[in-house]
Amino acid sequence: MTDRPADTETTAGDPGDVGEVVRFDVVPHGEDTLVIHVVGEIDTLTAPVLRAQLDEHLPTAALLVLDLTQVTFLGSAGLAVLVAAKDGADRRGHTLRLVPGSRIVTRALEATGLLALFEIAEGVPEALRPAVS
Repeated sequence: MTDRPADTETTAGDPGDVGEVVRFDVVPHGEDTLVIHVVGEIDTLTAPVLRAQLDEHLPTAALLVLDLTQVTFLGSAGLAVLVAAKDGADRRGHTLRLVPGSRIVTRALEATGLLALFEIAEGVPEALRPAVS
């Protein structure tokens, strides 16, 4: 894999498609904390791109905050990626926190019964705070 700047843009589908564009802004916060801001739709075409981002960063981030405030659609493929990422973080002893930020994302998580599975924060600053024991 080539080194990419923290701000990466990926187009789902082939260049001839009208496909959706999803963008990930990866922002480090200290040595072992990352925030990934997701912009766009997470559907069948873009979920593998989200999976690749999470697979790349989960091993090195003790705390990974996934900011979904600018996600305009979260389909079942995206939900499956989130569940797999949560499982991967748990296996490593790492923490995955979600910032749903919008009714669209919150509703998808609620409707599937997945909301309680994740650590949820109201915003990125809250998500970056240490967990209270």
